[in-house]
Amino acid sequence: MHSDSTSTFYDENAEAYASRARSLPKQQLDAFLARLAPGAAILELGCGGGQDSAYMLSQGFDVTPTDGSPELARQAEMLIGRPVRVMLFQQLDAENAYGGVWAHASLLHVPRSELADVFARIHNALRTDGILHASFKAGEAEGHDGFGRYYNYPSADWLSALLSAGGWRNIAIEESEGTGYDGKPKRWLIVSAQR
Repeated sequence: MHSDSTSTFYDENAEAYASRARSLPKQQLDAFLARLAPGAAILELGCGGGQDSAYMLSQGFDVTPTDGSPELARQAEMLIGRPVRVMLFQQLDAENAYGGVWAHASLLHVPRSELADVFARIHNALRTDGILHASFKAGEAEGHDGFGRYYNYPSADWLSALLSAGGWRNIAIEESEGTGYDGKPKRWLIVSAQR
């Protein structure tokens, strides 16, 4: 996570954020899991309340949930019944360890200047042919929302160029309409890429 205001938001609102009414991104989860071997090791970056990890575990996958907020990690642990590692994306140092990385609505908090490094860390953490799923709120310039949370707000072209430069293959970016925690309409970029 980026600024103190982003971290503060998640720590101070962890219970409300984790227990909010949220539709599981089931279509995206199922498409991601379908590309992995049964029982594959998955790293979830920014697990929030733990709902996505709980679903992937229920499907028989070996999931390692992480979050940058100690308070959110505690909320997720209560839901999924296993430890959640408190870790910032910039601390990821695994090598060749995972078949997939699930980063749904989490990497959008990484400062633009640090995103190439974080993508490189994810690339290293994946096994050959491993799959990355990530989603971002679309935009043209970084900024903050009404809660003070930092967002990198990339365009599809900007993201695609960054991933290509980082050696990713089979990059696909879909756009969809949706909302965020604030309930305001947002254009989302759904990214899939392969090591």
